[in-house]
Amino acid sequence: MLVKWEGIVIRSVDYGESSKVVTLFTREHGKVGIMARGAKKPKSRLGAVSQLFTHGYYLCKAGPGSGMPDLSQGEIVESFRDLRQNLAATAYAAYIAELLDRLTDEREANPFLFHMLLLLFRYLDEGRDAEILCRIFETKMLRVAGIAPHLSGCANCGAEREPYAISVSQGGLLCPVCLPQDPYAIAVSPSVWKLLRLFQVFDLERLGEIEVKPSTRSQLKHVLRSFLDQHLDLRLKSRAFLDQIENIGL
Repeated sequence: MLVKWEGIVIRSVDYGESSKVVTLFTREHGKVGIMARGAKKPKSRLGAVSQLFTHGYYLCKAGPGSGMPDLSQGEIVESFRDLRQNLAATAYAAYIAELLDRLTDEREANPFLFHMLLLLFRYLDEGRDAEILCRIFETKMLRVAGIAPHLSGCANCGAEREPYAISVSQGGLLCPVCLPQDPYAIAVSPSVWKLLRLFQVFDLERLGEIEVKPSTRSQLKHVLRSFLDQHLDLRLKSRAFLDQIENIGL
């Protein structure tokens, strides 16, 4: 049986001498693995469409069992060439793709995530602020993982008392009265938790220019990575490289 999916390549791994195992995030079925036989051969018609970050239509042959479908042919919609040619944009895109891969299950349709991923890659291709795009994505993926920080009043008592700190263990803001509950709470400026609250509900379709101070960027990264590390304990291969890119300011 032939099936056609609209998808974005979020992982592409060599298989044998000439093939690739490709992971798509599809509009119709979420994350799907397919076999691109012969994709590594120089003249293969499956080579380009199986490259990382490619957005396209994928015609696959699915067998009667539960085995991996074979890619028969593909049509590239967007190759994101400018993204690929920019080292920093590539690093951010690789991190976004790997984080999405790790936090989603096979064949769980999520059109919202598909659309968000597509928008992020388009913005990266256009040269938008990659660091802020990444922070928005991390914020939204915390919600997908069920660990979105509580940012409307104190997570412990519910009071709206500033200045707030952010507690990873308590799951959100802590007011001055409750601050002793967590000696490791992160002291942040008001702009940090206000931006995080905005990012949780932000519509990427309406993205304009967002001016964020370097100190605020650093605090945003620290808070979001702390939530990801403590609650999910992910080991992402792309993250070490991305951190190097951010540290040297590319």
